[in-house]
Amino acid sequence: MELAPLLLLLFAFTLAIFLGFELISKVPSQLHTPLMSGSNAISGITIVGALLALNTNESALAQWIGFAAVVFATINVVGGYLVTDRMLAMFKKKDGGKGGPKA
Repeated sequence: MELAPLLLLLFAFTLAIFLGFELISKVPSQLHTPLMSGSNAISGITIVGALLALNTNESALAQWIGFAAVVFATINVVGGYLVTDRMLAMFKKKDGGKGGPKA
């Protein structure tokens, strides 16, 4: 691989880190849970990319990295859905069983 594309990828990665940090630090604390659970669910796209990386016949190292990416992205997606489910459960009404629903 040439040096120029590698430097461009490294620059984009570094820029994404700083931009992501600045954006997340500006979000109010009440919105962190929905924002993070949504972004974790969106990382399902990462699974598609990881599966494509896993399917390459480049080298054993590339396949191991692809496998690790599939595992970590799956953990991220499942965690995002669990956080979302837990967050939505906080808004459900608890039925006390006495007197029926209030009107």
